[in-house]
Parts: sequence; C-alpha cells; structure tokens
Amino acid sequence: MTSFDNPRLLADIGGTYARFAVETAPGRVEHATSLRCADHADFHAAVTAFMDMLPTGRIQHAAIAIANPVEGDQVRMTNYHWQFSIEQMRQRLGLDTLVVVNDFTALAMALPRLQPSQRRQVGGGMPREHSVIGLLGSGTGLGVSGLIPAGDGWVALGTEGGHTSFAPRDDRELAVLRYAQREHRHVSFERLLSGPGIGLIHRALAQHAGHPPGTLSAPEITRRGLEGSDPLCADTLQVFCAMLGTAAANLAVTLGAMGGIYIGGGIVPRLGEYFDRSGFRARFEDKGRFSDYLKAIPTYVITAEHATFVGASAILAQQLRTLEASGASVILDQIQRARDNLSPAEKRVADHVLAHPRSALNDPIAAIAKAAEVSQPTVIRFCRSLGCEGLSDFKLRLASGLTGTIPVTHAQVTGEDTMLELGVKVLGNTASAILQVRDHLNRETIDRAIDLLTAADRIDFFAVGHYRVVADDAQFKFLRFGVASGSYTDPRLQVLAANVLKPRDVAVIVSSSGSVEDLLEVADAAHRRGASVVAITASHSALARKADVALIVDHVEDVATHVPMVSRILHLLVIDILAVGVAMRRGAQDALPGPTADALDETAPKAMPLEAHRSAPGVSTAGPLARLTSHSR
Repeated sequence: MTSFDNPRLLADIGGTYARFAVETAPGRVEHATSLRCADHADFHAAVTAFMDMLPTGRIQHAAIAIANPVEGDQVRMTNYHWQFSIEQMRQRLGLDTLVVVNDFTALAMALPRLQPSQRRQVGGGMPREHSVIGLLGSGTGLGVSGLIPAGDGWVALGTEGGHTSFAPRDDRELAVLRYAQREHRHVSFERLLSGPGIGLIHRALAQHAGHPPGTLSAPEITRRGLEGSDPLCADTLQVFCAMLGTAAANLAVTLGAMGGIYIGGGIVPRLGEYFDRSGFRARFEDKGRFSDYLKAIPTYVITAEHATFVGASAILAQQLRTLEASGASVILDQIQRARDNLSPAEKRVADHVLAHPRSALNDPIAAIAKAAEVSQPTVIRFCRSLGCEGLSDFKLRLASGLTGTIPVTHAQVTGEDTMLELGVKVLGNTASAILQVRDHLNRETIDRAIDLLTAADRIDFFAVGHYRVVADDAQFKFLRFGVASGSYTDPRLQVLAANVLKPRDVAVIVSSSGSVEDLLEVADAAHRRGASVVAITASHSALARKADVALIVDHVEDVATHVPMVSRILHLLVIDILAVGVAMRRGAQDALPGPTADALDETAPKAMPLEAHRSAPGVSTAGPLARLTSHSR
C-alpha cells in the first residue's frame, strides 16, 4: 500500500474558482484554499501560487478534478481558457504522479464515501444496495455522471449529459425555450440549469409576463427569490428547481439509478431548505406510467464541503495502487521477460531499472552505469536490446509507462553524444519548449495585446543583450505592415525613446528574466507618457507586473554558459503571433499602399547563408524561421 510519507495535492478546477487542498493522511484534508481563476495567467500559475503558500515539504502525488472532459494528455477547458499537457505539467511541478479527471467523475467517486451527515434527502424513496447511482449538479455548467457497482468497487461514468436537449413541461417552460432559442441554436439543459441559465430564465419570464428584460446577476436573482421580495425572481427559482427535477428524473430512468440521485454543484446546496420545499421532487416523480418507479428512488443534496476532494483522493489512491501492483509499465514487463536472454552486464542494468524505475528515468547515463556497476556503452547496448534507438528513446517509453502519458522531455547534450544524437536533442528540446508555450498561451492576453497594437499610432520594441535580434525582427515585420515602428537595443537610447512616446503609442518590451533595470525604467517612462506597455517576459516578474499586458514565456537558460538559443526562438514566435494577429485585424494588403501580397513575397528577404544574414543590416538571423512559422499558420 502506497504510504502518506508526503502530502498529496488535491484540486477542483472550475470556470470561476480553482480550489486546492492538501491531503496529509487518508481522509484528512488541510490548507483548503479557493483562488479566482481570473487572477492567474494559467493553470500552472494557479497551482504554483497555492504551493507557495504551503509549509515546506515535497508533494509527490496530485489529483486534479477539472470541469472539462479529460481524454488523453491534452486538457482544454470548455468554460475557461486554460489548457495544458498533463505530462508536461507533471514535470513542471516536479511531481511523481499527476492524475487529471473530470470534476463530476471525481464527485461521483465520493458518493459511496459520504457519511449520512454529509447529504440531505429530499422526498421519499429508499436506496437499493449495490445499484447504480446518478449524479448531477449546477454551477458554471451542468455536470452529469453516474456510478456503476463493479465487484467490491465502483466505475464512474464520464459523461456530458448536461448537453442533452431541454424539454419543456408546461406553458411557462415553453416560453423559456422559445426565448432561449433566440440566443442559442441548441438549447440544452446546461443552458438553463446553470449560473448563466438562471439569468436566461429570468429574462425569458420577464418577457413572458410583459415586463422589460432585467439585467440582474444570478446571485442577486437567487437572493431576491429566497427572500420573496421580488415575484419574478421567486418565479425564476421555482422554474429552475422544477426543470432540475425533470433533468434528474431523466437521468434516473436512463441509468436505472435505484441507488439514488445526488445533487451537487455550487447552486443547489446554497438554496438550503427552499429546495426541499420547491417543485423539484414533485416534478421528479411526475413521470406518467413510470411515476411509481421514480417514487422509489431517493434524491439527495450533497452537503459535504469538500466532496470533490474526497473523490479525487480515491481515484489517486487507486491509481497509485495500480501502479504499485502492476509495475506500471509495459516496458518493465518487457525487461522482465527479456532478462534471461541478456548478458550478465545487461542483466545488472535490467535489475537496476526494475528496482528503481523512476531513478532510471531521471538519472544521466553515468549515474545509471555506476549504480548498475557497468560501463556506459553497456547501458546503451541494454537499451538497444529492447528495441530502443538509445537511452533517450528508452526513457521516453519508460516515462510513458510510469505516468500514462507520452512526455515531451528536455534531453541534456553530453560529450558522449554522436552528431546525430546531438541534432536530435537540440531539435527535440526546441520543439518541447515551443509546445509548452503553445499549451500555456492565454488567448485573452493575446487578444488584448493585438487590440493595443492594432490601434497604435506607433510601436517601439525594446530589448537588450541576446534578445536584441527579437526587437530588430519585430520592427522589420511591423514596418512591412506599414506600422510606424522602432527598435531600441542600446540602453543609452531606450529611455530617451520612451520619453517621446504618445498616449496612442505602444512600447513592446522583450526580456527573458523581466528584471533588467534599464527595461523596467522604459516601462515606467512609457506609462508616464500615457503609452501602453506590452511585455514578453517571465511570469511573476517585475516587468510582468508593470505591463498593461504580459505575454508569458517561462523558459530558463543559463546565459552564463551559453547563448540562450531556445528562449530567443520562443520570443520570436510570440512576435510572429502578434504580427499575424495585427495583419489579420488591419488587413495586410490594405495596410500597405501599393504592393500586393505577391509583391510583398517578392520583396521579402529570401533564405540565405548565415554569413549573409550577419552582414545584412536590420535583418534578424531568426527572420526566415519566424517568416516560415507565420506562413505555415
């Protein structure tokens, strides 16, 4: 049994709030914290902010419940802009295990573990032992799930049942449907049984009653409805609860949920006893020939404060047990089967990997060879005996088995690498970094940056040191679009240039660290002149805090030992995104007087030897790469 030597991170990520906690022992949840998603650039930033609040102590395992379907490695939230790779996130957070599941799948797994005091029954009915259980709940959306008994445990259903088509039951609900069809091509239950849905029902009932449409928020509608101070708000809550009764009954007959229907989410538990007195249960049982069938099924409101954490913890514990019992990896099984056919030296490598798979995943070849008491070439021969091209390929396959995802890794270049291996590692590291930036792009900040640049009278780019080529490349691109632009890479000129900016101008500051004093002074000078500041920089940096819009590129390179190649490429690609966005907004052909798009292609610099680039004034050495990226999009 996997022990609690280290605390485990639990999270419940919704469209508005990200809730975190730490499980320090089975069932003991501490440090529960709720963070607004809007206050953090991406999922990694939110997790990091929470972990920074914790006492010292390494977290090895984490379970994330998220309001989104989870299929494969890539997670893209439906009701918010966060997206990430599970395996890359595991590596960035330094975790051994990261399990990501749908939030209602996690909540469903909590149901068998709830105490009687953590639920409240609404109406009659008795649960049948070892029977299917249904779950739904309203919040930012409408989550739907279920539990099927399987031996001594349960199988949770991952569904998108909230998107089933809404069916009205009376004239009032028919009026709501007709009103909703004016706003949505498909009216699902989620469109109405959610926070935004409460506002939609309120507007529809106002029109049905001949009143002007209101603009009240869902919390305000709920407050007035519970107080009884506003008849229209009271009607809205009544209709909401009755509609939820229809949805719950449909789920009960669809699943055959004789174990009961549970109501969770962020809305219904806050209604308290009002929900018990509402038309929910009467509508639930009003099923014609199947009314007696529904009357036998109990309905419960979940009152447990951290029920989703309970389910996420159960899923994580099961995952760890499975990994521990099975050895976790197909390649480990392959090693075990092939062991008898290996040479004595290769057997020692096999035994080391089988005994310490995570150590073998992270250690360099020298450490593996020393631990197995063999030479480094023997480690390579061992990898190739398993059908792998080399140690890097072996580690990819090993990581895939240990974590359940295929990782994009950063491979360290060593003196033992052949020229082919060196090329593969350099290109692989660059591709990994690009994919990581792609997965953490924030579309809201990109939109805001492009809006500022599109409306600007002038755009000046500021950078120092190794990143001067990024500013020069950006100036070249924007001049091609007919935008007045400048590139300032000399610290003596930068503040002077910032001091002549105007209110409709934009200063774009490029800094990998975000802590260069000269560039921070440029940001201050630009703001004093009324200009806007867009920063391409690291998260949580001083420059990011000063900028009106911060485009985050978190890629650390040791500038003391080598030129920062990868991070410059990342900054160039962000400039490409901005340039393409501005071109699309302005219309590239209309923005440039005279030349057509074909003419622009004729005048654009062509690929040339590196020496020619070095001698061509005003042309970045990364220009062809950046142009190719833009055209390929």
